[in-house]
Amino acid sequence: MASLIVQVIVDGLLLGGVYTLMAVGLSLAFGVTRIINFAHGEMVTYGAYVAFFAFVGLNLDPLLSLPVVAVLGAIAGHLIFRLSLEKILDDVGINQVLLTFGIGLVLQNLAVIMWTGDERATTPPYALESWLVSTDIIVAKGRLIAFGIAVLFIVSLLAWLRWSELGRATRAVSQNRSAAALVGINVRGIYALSFALSSAFGAATGAIMSFLLPITPFMGFPILVKAFAIIILGGMDSIIGTVIGAFFLAICETAIGYFVPNGIGWAEGVAFFLLVMVLIARPTGILGKAGREA
Repeated sequence: MASLIVQVIVDGLLLGGVYTLMAVGLSLAFGVTRIINFAHGEMVTYGAYVAFFAFVGLNLDPLLSLPVVAVLGAIAGHLIFRLSLEKILDDVGINQVLLTFGIGLVLQNLAVIMWTGDERATTPPYALESWLVSTDIIVAKGRLIAFGIAVLFIVSLLAWLRWSELGRATRAVSQNRSAAALVGINVRGIYALSFALSSAFGAATGAIMSFLLPITPFMGFPILVKAFAIIILGGMDSIIGTVIGAFFLAICETAIGYFVPNGIGWAEGVAFFLLVMVLIARPTGILGKAGREA
């Protein structure tokens, strides 16, 4: 039993790293712009497809194509913001939701038209390899690599937010956009930058998911639901809260998958359950208002 618990913790932590990368971009965009981006899942989808076609067409490992995928995601996010969302920044509520939801549907159906609904996947050697740490503990090599990349991205983001001039400006806009504008910060420019970074994180997640999950035009929706559950669990405008929420969800899903009969099927519903429970019991998330500066 002890070794099984250790295996659950190991698998949960590795999955939590990927979940963090998946959700932190969504949290960043909302924390700065206060726009809930329902097209974030499609950024993951397109990132996975770009990594796949780079793999089969150029024989390029997904890890090597990841920087290019992230840059393309940033460009796409910047264009989406400038060409659409910037036009309705003064609208509050339903118009912004409908616009991002509509963009997501357009991107999803465009993917179906271009690539059909067939499942695809990148298959680098490490995708199916694992290490036997002890007689009872197995570490999936692909997940460990994905975890390492996620940690690198998250630490880089936190360092950028804390120590760079643009990062501090982004935090200032997130905390009080009126005061930030008064001291000369280009608020709309920071909005565009935040959306670009958010999309870059989404596309990078897709490149990683390309060797962990089947790639289809419809993979974005379940990813979006989990990302929402994570940022609501941790606090919607807290990066640190998002990290906590991601690991909490991952460990819960992993534990249910191991300990509950037919748990793999039940595990997919954990995100929905946590989403409802948190909204009822603690709408501000785990860290509450205290996490908004992180």
